[in-house]
Amino acid sequence: MKDKTFEMEETFLSKYAFKSINTVGRLKKETPCPMRTEFQRDRDRIIHSKAFRRLKNKTQVFFSPEGDHYRTRLTHTLTVSQVARAIARALSLNEDLTEAIALGHDLGHTPFGHSGERILNALNPKGFRHNENSGRVVDLLESDGKGLNLTREVVDGIINHKLNSNPKTLEGKAVSLADRIAYINHDIDDAIDSGIITFNHLPKDLIEILGETSSQRINTMVQSIFIESDGKNKVEMQPEIALATNQLRDFLFENVYNADTFKKEEEKANRMISALYNYYKENLNLMPEFYVKLLNDYDKDTVLCDYISGMSDGFVVKKFTELFIPDKWKL
Repeated sequence: MKDKTFEMEETFLSKYAFKSINTVGRLKKETPCPMRTEFQRDRDRIIHSKAFRRLKNKTQVFFSPEGDHYRTRLTHTLTVSQVARAIARALSLNEDLTEAIALGHDLGHTPFGHSGERILNALNPKGFRHNENSGRVVDLLESDGKGLNLTREVVDGIINHKLNSNPKTLEGKAVSLADRIAYINHDIDDAIDSGIITFNHLPKDLIEILGETSSQRINTMVQSIFIESDGKNKVEMQPEIALATNQLRDFLFENVYNADTFKKEEEKANRMISALYNYYKENLNLMPEFYVKLLNDYDKDTVLCDYISGMSDGFVVKKFTELFIPDKWKL
């Protein structure tokens, strides 16, 4: 069956697509699967990982939302995967590689979304970046220190999924663009549903170019990538659509991500994460045994980030309550 996949890729994929048979492989050699390509195995390993399951309880934008329909880091990841695969299919790229990168791109993200990332970046003298941490998760932290042993192409796409990075494959570039397409559009929906903005707040000139609904805007953006990149060694939007997309992202930062409502919530997250970070920094032996053992090979700030970045939103609140709230005040 795997040989049939190789044949199909050779026949139907673009000459610029990365073929499964050409993978440089894994850090640790393994016996190949007779049924699945290496990228298909990577996808399955990511889906079955604990880090992937924890994404359902990590913030996308809204902290601990009461409504059932706000996006989480997991639903964001699934949206990125769907958009990235649409791009890959349109450009005849490798969908299996694209899907694996997309599903793994945020495995190392913090609790409380980008607020959590900013907090850990400030606390750690060496800084903290979730994309690099995602690479650390799949190479080391997952599976009790064994890592997932993914192919280097998938790890490269995960580490370099931020738009200012340069992944080695077009599939990685498809995920990078899909990430931005996904969060711009679903964050607009969540912001409108929450009442932070209304549809009438959206810049009319950008809506005329991109579309009134998330579905229309995503279709415009993906179609623009196809028109600009089909048959070429690149994955890019047409300049006009790229400009409008970036301007819509700027609108979100000004009116949603940096809104007073979020700043107040970020202050709460900051207090909790900072308290946990400083507590465990003075009591390293009270971390779980796995992280204490990591101190033999890594500095304490790196290991503290390993531990705290892996927490879900709820686990941060639980640990903060256990450590800092007197019993008589606990509900």
